[in-house]
Amino acid sequence: MAIEVLLMDQVEGLGIEGDIVKVTPGYARNFLFPRGYATEVTEGKKRQIEKKRTERLTQLEKEKGAAEELSKKIDGIECTIAAKVGENGKMFGSVGVPQILEKLQEQGIEIERSKIALTGPLHELGVFDVNIKLHPEVTGTLKVWIVEDK
Repeated sequence: MAIEVLLMDQVEGLGIEGDIVKVTPGYARNFLFPRGYATEVTEGKKRQIEKKRTERLTQLEKEKGAAEELSKKIDGIECTIAAKVGENGKMFGSVGVPQILEKLQEQGIEIERSKIALTGPLHELGVFDVNIKLHPEVTGTLKVWIVEDK
């Protein structure tokens, strides 16, 4: 059994503001309503949010062009991070979002920390593809080389 809710804000994997989506009652009651992401569907709310939705769509289109350019720039970058390695070849510590952000800033690319989609820290030497979510429809892939620090 699902209920219809009107999204008041963008929710990853669900939709953007102004969308009417069907969700389970528990998800709406326990997550969407308390955080202000959604409300019950009424005619007044629909009219109120429709203007906000059209503004948001035009803003997203403008941002998409800039995100695509940045994505092309990121796709061409390979960053190398040196890590200390023990005698048995195991890394001391790990490589995470802060180190990747630092390398991107050295290349002149400023992005928010939350845009880097790293499922967990990298604990071994090698080459890794790190996805960077620049826009809801645009994702860049950064090639990260983790090498032994000499």
